[in-house]
Amino acid sequence: MTSLLQNVWHLRRVAEASIKPCHICYKPTTSVLITPDQKDHFYVCPGHLKDRGFCTPIVDEAEAAAKKKNEELDREIELIKAEYAEKLKKRKKSKDSKKKEKSTEKDKGKGKEDSKDDEDDDEAKAEKEKNDKVSNLSDTT
Repeated sequence: MTSLLQNVWHLRRVAEASIKPCHICYKPTTSVLITPDQKDHFYVCPGHLKDRGFCTPIVDEAEAAAKKKNEELDREIELIKAEYAEKLKKRKKSKDSKKKEKSTEKDKGKGKEDSKDDEDDDEAKAEKEKNDKVSNLSDTT
């Protein structure tokens, strides 16, 4: 006995050497629709796959939502990293200008110690702020 043919097909791409004509328009194509059990297949053009009257994709709503959420989260993380890099550049510029001002002062020894402490504090604070934002975004998922 033969089992009934399911109306579920998976799109596969074949190598350029295995190109065969589309079953509908006879143009060469690398797109193949195949059943999940791989017992039946047919070649079809990408143009026919876009046709709403020909076939419709099965979309997993939960998977699509999770993918969208992860993409948004990645974008936010990238924005936070960009903000952090921008802050570091601004701080570096301001530190450079402060160093120039302090180098003109006669009391160089005391100024250098204070500036190093300030630099370490600023960098540690900025790094902690960045890590907190990223961890907060990661925890919300």
